[in-house]
Amino acid sequence: MSKKYVAEPFKIKMVEPLRMTTKEERIEKIKEANYNLFALRAEDVYIDLLTDSGTGAMSSNQWAGLMLGDESYSGASSFFKLVESAKDVFGYEYIQPVHQGRAAEKVVMPLLLGEGKVAISNMHFDTTRAHVELTGAKAIDNVVAEALDTTTFAPFKGNMDIEKMEKLISEYGSENVGAIIMTVTNNTAGGQPVSMSNMRDVYAIAQKNNIKVVIDAARYAENAYFIKTREEGYQDKSIKEIVREMFSYGDLLTMSSKKDAIVNMGGLIAIKNDEEMYNDVKARTIPFEGFVSYGGLAGRDLEALAIGLQEGIDYDYLNYRIGQMEYIGSRLEEAGISFQSPVGGHAVFVDAKKVLPHIPYYQYPAQALAVELYIEAGIRSCDIGSYMLDNDPVTGEQREAELELTRLAIPRRVYTQAHLDVVCDAIIAIKERADEIRGYEITWQPKVLRHFTSKLRPVERVEELAK
Repeated sequence: MSKKYVAEPFKIKMVEPLRMTTKEERIEKIKEANYNLFALRAEDVYIDLLTDSGTGAMSSNQWAGLMLGDESYSGASSFFKLVESAKDVFGYEYIQPVHQGRAAEKVVMPLLLGEGKVAISNMHFDTTRAHVELTGAKAIDNVVAEALDTTTFAPFKGNMDIEKMEKLISEYGSENVGAIIMTVTNNTAGGQPVSMSNMRDVYAIAQKNNIKVVIDAARYAENAYFIKTREEGYQDKSIKEIVREMFSYGDLLTMSSKKDAIVNMGGLIAIKNDEEMYNDVKARTIPFEGFVSYGGLAGRDLEALAIGLQEGIDYDYLNYRIGQMEYIGSRLEEAGISFQSPVGGHAVFVDAKKVLPHIPYYQYPAQALAVELYIEAGIRSCDIGSYMLDNDPVTGEQREAELELTRLAIPRRVYTQAHLDVVCDAIIAIKERADEIRGYEITWQPKVLRHFTSKLRPVERVEELAK
């Protein structure tokens, strides 16, 4: 029996029409896009689960805030509202807006990393890994072993492997570990949360070794919700109290605010109490993002972000939000479809290696499943696997991802239960003809972050799959 759907804690005030396409149209559209879902026109997508980044629906309060945006170049009142809101949520002294998360990484990573350095993370996301490697440093993933078993339930599969982390610090030398990066929730592991005890232990080891801890805070509120509902001793604490403790176990944060702050554009850097680091951040922000009090954002964006930081930590909203993932997960489980269990905070990650076991990693099973979802029902999703991983920057060889996941990222406050049923029905239909599906090969790719712009072709003609 499917999990009961959690009713929306809001009512719909505006609608956006969606275009319905035929299967024949979709076969032609994905071919024209060179089988890269990022290259599709949004108007040709029915249900867009490509990302939860910047795709959420802003609230009436946020839309009202847009009209109050102060567009002054320097010292805008909207900037000070954002600083006040961010300090209230995170408890950090220094707040620097930027236009999105990868901009925060571009500013911060070269201050900590370079040739001969390493960054140890519970798992790097794609842009984080790219910015680490662009400095000449090495990105090392170090998630707990249970994260690699998608079928077994574990409450905090996003955790850092503490024992292995200590060995890595010893192996490379603490002076060569430029940063420890804690991604909350752990996107690459399937949107899995990190426990408070794990964050506390990581920070204690980092302090002992004089290593900075950077928290990738894109989905901080969802992580806090999981701590509240799964970790002993936190059931009676508010989401804000949990967030404040989480960030006490870090030195600075980078954030794509397009996730848990529910805005269409925005990012943050926040520093606990290191004024010298803040001055370095400001010095890099000005040439890359703009003056420090707008950081690449319009005043109206700053205003919406200040409001969204607060709305994103509302318990009733988070209960509904995670409930959508749990509803999808329960339907897939009934159908015998493997996914990263338990479901993530922002997405359900289907185990493409188990759905399409006949497709080898170098033919990208997670990408193949994502393409097939579009052909089946006009659903756009994305690969979190070997295709996204890029080739090894030293050897040029294709790296094999530890997990081959097709991510169904659910935009915030956008889709209804009926939409989610369309998604589940499509995956179930694909499972019935999984043996017919073939993998893909890359015909062109850039040097980094290839999944955004690469061109692919099917190992067998996609038209044959429609028969």
